[in-house]
Amino acid sequence: MATYSLANERLRALEDIEREIGAILQNAGTVILELSKEKTNERLLDRQAAAFTASVQHVEAELSAQIRYLTQVATGQPHEGSSYSSRKDCQMALKRVDYARLKLNEVARTCEQMLEN
Repeated sequence: MATYSLANERLRALEDIEREIGAILQNAGTVILELSKEKTNERLLDRQAAAFTASVQHVEAELSAQIRYLTQVATGQPHEGSSYSSRKDCQMALKRVDYARLKLNEVARTCEQMLEN
């Protein structure tokens, strides 16, 4: 259950980033529209440019955090709310058990053949 809430939290964070990118584009559009006028409103341009810069920096920081998290998940490093590393270890252990079982069966067949001869 905790894994689902962590995944939902990550998705919400990505949705927030997406909304903020929309706001960035809207700020850029407002600046372009204002610049196309004969007489520009300097105060509006300054506010929109500051909002644009702040939003871009925030989005960059949030995306970097998401990338760091995904890097941890992909490399199997321990992190909150994930069982990936444990599942991977378990899968590898099961493969080793299967391999050992296969080799033991081969040894058993060899022994049976030796006893028959």
